[in-house]
Amino acid sequence: MWDYTDEVMNNFMNPHNTGFIEDADGIGEVGSLSCGDALTLTFKLGDDGKIAEAKFKTFGCASAIASSSILTDMIIGLTLEEAEKVTNQDIVDKLGGLPEQKMHCSVMGQEALEAAIANYRNKGKAEPEKDGKVICTCFGVTDVEIRKVVTENNLTMVEEVTNYCKAGGGCTGCHPLIEEIIEEVQGEKANVEHVRPIKPGKMTNIQKIQLIQQTINEQIRPALRADGGDIELIDVDGNNVIVAFRGMCAQCKMTEFTMKDVVEAKLREFVADNLTVEQQKKD
Repeated sequence: MWDYTDEVMNNFMNPHNTGFIEDADGIGEVGSLSCGDALTLTFKLGDDGKIAEAKFKTFGCASAIASSSILTDMIIGLTLEEAEKVTNQDIVDKLGGLPEQKMHCSVMGQEALEAAIANYRNKGKAEPEKDGKVICTCFGVTDVEIRKVVTENNLTMVEEVTNYCKAGGGCTGCHPLIEEIIEEVQGEKANVEHVRPIKPGKMTNIQKIQLIQQTINEQIRPALRADGGDIELIDVDGNNVIVAFRGMCAQCKMTEFTMKDVVEAKLREFVADNLTVEQQKKD
């Protein structure tokens, strides 16, 4: 479903500099398997003090692999001072762009590089503690990390922050705190209200069903689960989406409101304007 550039696909299908340098001068590890993305970046310096070799190992999607691959190409031949100036936007530009929902992959690459350089400079010293206070407990993202992506990428919405560093992508309980950080950084420019995303154009039936399921998984289900409920996609008949509520939602008197003002609204926002939602008829 993602619209990837040729450069992204080339670096995904034929990634450069994969592996691990055993006698590396710097090692950077970010992410975790529990969060769905993990990256290890290693580099070796040459006699001239420049990065002579860089390799990566990642567990992640096509965007994570492509971002890591292009990053290693970018830093080989640079001094550490030059390498630490590489931003996530530089990675995105080299790839010819990334889907908004995959921008966190470029941020992960930048963070791995920063961690590897810090590892080299801190050899023989105790590992420094992570800066800041954890705001997003689902993904372990701190206020310092959120402030950094907001500042460097001029973010003004919670959804954008989630795209760049995953903060707020789980239970959504940290959204008010993320809004406060955005307002602090952006001041009056901040617009923390949800904006209408760009929906895809003409889709096949299979593509439409896949996007409906993805929207349910990412935009609807987390909110329902926070209140002890859940939702299941039963069928898609033309533009009519048939769902069943589970858990607390199945017993709630407000299901009609939830169906129209939450489920249908989100599906129209992310998939197509003409979608309608109904509950599965009980036998």
